[in-house]
Amino acid sequence: MSIESKKDLVKGKTNQVVGKASGDDKQELKGKAQEAIGKVKEKADEVVDKVAQKVNEK
Repeated sequence: MSIESKKDLVKGKTNQVVGKASGDDKQELKGKAQEAIGKVKEKADEVVDKVAQKVNEK
């Protein structure tokens, strides 16, 4: 997991909690979107790692 994806996951969760606590639906939704971006980046990192591993095996 890259630092960038981890940062997006943490920021997303934080925005969700703050938005929910303050009743700010827009901030909560922004947090959900940001967390989803972090998850996509995480999956992309995994794919890149797997491809690199396969290339290095040959």
